[in-house]
Amino acid sequence: MFGIKTENRRQKAVHRMPTWGTGYGKGRRLLFFTLYFSVIFSTAVLQSETKAAQANVLEGIWDPAKYISLDEIKPGMEAYCLTEYGVAGIEKFGLEVVDVVRDFDPGLDVILVRGIDERFIHTGPVAGCSGSPVYIDGRLAGALAYAWTFSKDPLYGVTPIEGMLKVGLGGQVPSSGQSSGQGWLVFDFSKPIDLTEVVRQFRNELKKRSRNLSGVSPLPCLLITSGLTSEAREQLDELFKPFGMMVVAGGGSGSNTDVSAEKVQLVPGACLIVPLVSGDINLAVSGTVTEVRGDKVYGFGHSYLGYGPTDLPMATGKVHTVVSSIYRSFKLASMVETVGALTIDESMAVFGRIGAKAKTIPLTIRIDRYNDTEKRVYNCRVANNRLLTPMLIQSAVSGAAFQLGNFPPDHMIEYKVDISLEGAESISFENVSTDRGLIELIIESIGSVALLMNNPYEEVGIESIDYDIRIVPKSIVSHIWSLDLSDSKLKAGENIEIGVIVESVLAGKKKYQCTLKIPEDLVPGRYDLTVCGSPDYERFLLKAVPYKFIAKSVPGLIEALNYSLGVGRDKLYFILSLPAGGITLEQAELPDLPGTKVLVLQNAKRTLKIQPYQHWIEQSLEIGTVVIDKKVMKITVEK
Repeated sequence: MFGIKTENRRQKAVHRMPTWGTGYGKGRRLLFFTLYFSVIFSTAVLQSETKAAQANVLEGIWDPAKYISLDEIKPGMEAYCLTEYGVAGIEKFGLEVVDVVRDFDPGLDVILVRGIDERFIHTGPVAGCSGSPVYIDGRLAGALAYAWTFSKDPLYGVTPIEGMLKVGLGGQVPSSGQSSGQGWLVFDFSKPIDLTEVVRQFRNELKKRSRNLSGVSPLPCLLITSGLTSEAREQLDELFKPFGMMVVAGGGSGSNTDVSAEKVQLVPGACLIVPLVSGDINLAVSGTVTEVRGDKVYGFGHSYLGYGPTDLPMATGKVHTVVSSIYRSFKLASMVETVGALTIDESMAVFGRIGAKAKTIPLTIRIDRYNDTEKRVYNCRVANNRLLTPMLIQSAVSGAAFQLGNFPPDHMIEYKVDISLEGAESISFENVSTDRGLIELIIESIGSVALLMNNPYEEVGIESIDYDIRIVPKSIVSHIWSLDLSDSKLKAGENIEIGVIVESVLAGKKKYQCTLKIPEDLVPGRYDLTVCGSPDYERFLLKAVPYKFIAKSVPGLIEALNYSLGVGRDKLYFILSLPAGGITLEQAELPDLPGTKVLVLQNAKRTLKIQPYQHWIEQSLEIGTVVIDKKVMKITVEK
């Protein structure tokens, strides 16, 4: 009975629920349809407004007699593209429209086309074809931009011309997988400068920006090199692969002089070159011109770096031939002449102006190599770019140094580097390195450039960079064989004589003498006397005076770099550590501050960084070898 009554109650409760037929139900239904049609209407209005806004953006640019829109393109339509495949210059290649794919990437529609020309079928997708203009119904539809690695058919994705013409006009939405320039490199300037860590972070950032080249991807831009060895190109490939570029050997500037009497021009289908390093060593990115409107040039059909505003040289080029490959065919090309500058780099195209001039940095590299009959000088100009410039400098220096082959296992490098800055003190340093190739030279120089160009304080203009490098086939590694003191017990004001024997594998043992004077006011006690090479001396400085390696302004950065780069590796250092006294307030040294005032300044409520001031006495001797260890002895100062 109880169960039956419960069921009846449930049935009554159900019967009391309002239905669509009741007044309450009619209200809900009316509300539902009102909201539904409001959303539909709002969406239609938004789409209409978006199309109107897009039309306004292209007002005065879009010409339906010259350009074809996506809505007009249907599967099966005949098409063709213009591009260079060799010495014949710009040629026409037949295509067939496969379909139009909406939202291929967020904010990007593409036209799928298949090559029907025998040459396209033979080579498959070709790196360097990026930007080749595609025409449908006699009108420009867009540019070859995407392909599939190992594709059996010459299938391409075409970036619509409508999107390319909007480059630089605002409203561009970077597609996924494209580098959209999400800020520059960010280094931690609150810590002491560590150039090794800077270079490591720099390379990690490159890896994070890598593109997926195993499936569908933008056609790789070609990085054409000349004046570089195969080993240098392999290093380049590691550096530039994250940017979706293929490194290939090619010709340098003006290498193809037999281009006919008529001057090479940037026209649809022509080779479009972006010189990154020019001169005695050349590195240049190669693609194709899509459209030219007056002095405005559109190309690539996808981004190069994707940073928006940019400032890179723009040049004409010449394609020698297409190298057919199962993995990825590519154009073999050379730069002809710089004629303008790229000013915009967005997800659908690069944009440049003929006649504009991009800033470049003069780079001079002098190489005095043991197996060369003369001292060689390489004069180049490097593109001015926060991310690219350090890589380009490394590539050029490596190319020049390894021009006559690798170094022998035992080798020594002497180098001088001068980084001249606009309106500021230069970064200048000289040092030696042994048995480590160019690693230390590269870390110091490109680490400094990366910090200067990516500092958070103000823009730093680099006027020029000069390298003077001497390479000798001998090792100068050494270690401390023995350490002797004239007396381990002294009085304040006396001198201590230190004798050190340094042993080198090739040069044998050599003795050095140094004299340190004990301060007259030094309190009695036991003190550490350290004899070491540059690595341990640097560690001592980082612990004793870390504020000297910290930069809080551009002048402070320059000062910190010059200080840290001033530690010579071919020196022997003698350090007598003394009791701390006084304080350092941020970067201000107060070594003789009375103890009562020290207590006041060390108040926990103060925000300024305070640490005890480290006193020490030091001497250094140039010994011509690189000491890799240290010795520590105790001395006693008596009353």
